[in-house]
Amino acid sequence: MDTKVDEYIKKQKSPQKEICQELRSIILRTFPDIREEMKVGVPCYGSTSEDPCGKYYIAALKDHVNLGFLLKGLTKQQQGLFEGSGKTMKHIKVYKVEEIDDERIISLLKLIKQPE
Repeated sequence: MDTKVDEYIKKQKSPQKEICQELRSIILRTFPDIREEMKVGVPCYGSTSEDPCGKYYIAALKDHVNLGFLLKGLTKQQQGLFEGSGKTMKHIKVYKVEEIDDERIISLLKLIKQPE
């Protein structure tokens, strides 16, 4: 776990702080060996030189948190599972800790192919 990510999460207000903590926990439980680091000002996971923010990111915003996903290798139908208009990354929005569906998030995380 990256201490800079700890600092990022600690400085968020509620409920964003708790949402970030839970999403981070799900990512790290799902992929125990994933690389975690701060890039472009937000926590990023599975970063490679090809993917500037890796496979996933967590971004705390004014009234919600975005959990972002790399679209590389996904079909149009799979891309439709996410929100946003990005060409390389899209996201899901989380407004409350209670609305976090672990099973759905884990299935979305696993949809994105991890580097070997």
